[in-house]
Amino acid sequence: MNQEMNGFETERVKETMHDKIDYVFKVVVIGDSAVGKTQILSRFAKNEFCFDSKSTIGVEFQTRTVTINSKVIKAQIWDTAGQERYRAVTSAYYRGALGAMLVYDITKRQSFDHVARWVDELRAHADSSVVIMLIGNKGDLVDQRVVHAEDAVEFAEDQGLFFSETSALSGENVETAFFKLLEQIHRVVSKRSLESGKGKATRHNNVATLQGSKLDVISGAELEISEMKNLSSCSC
Repeated sequence: MNQEMNGFETERVKETMHDKIDYVFKVVVIGDSAVGKTQILSRFAKNEFCFDSKSTIGVEFQTRTVTINSKVIKAQIWDTAGQERYRAVTSAYYRGALGAMLVYDITKRQSFDHVARWVDELRAHADSSVVIMLIGNKGDLVDQRVVHAEDAVEFAEDQGLFFSETSALSGENVETAFFKLLEQIHRVVSKRSLESGKGKATRHNNVATLQGSKLDVISGAELEISEMKNLSSCSC
């Protein structure tokens, strides 16, 4: 049975070569190391939580296909390492990103203090209209909280970001946050299409267009090959 959440169909869409993919949205998950980026992605993409997860090395990605506003959207979500030594490597992956989940740990003040730097780096490399969702993760550790939601809301409003607190462990708000982000990206893409095509759709041959950049739709077979190249350090 399909579940409804904020008007969106949240049931995973089966990915076959016969599915019609309307858009492919590249999303990056960024933030300091050990804030739970990989866990949030795993919770959304596979509804899993890995208790022995290790730090991500370099970059890896997962996908999930969903339906938003009657459009089939494949979210290609890139999990970027938060360690300083990988910053130069991962910055190349910002290009072409239409959205970003910027994650901090509500129990680590330093991870929140670094959020402004991550925003600057993202905006320096991604599209000017990139949609950013600020995420306060580990919401289940309320007794250890050191970053108050009010501080995050103030920062998000000042920077024009969306905001949510999540728990990758329990899954709380993870779906809601991702769907909100994808909905906003769809709005941006739709607006650009209308403006550039004077009301006519700009998609051609199953290619989604945003400010001149093209994101090729990945077929089911290509998706399987791509995911085999995933260098995840978590075996769960």
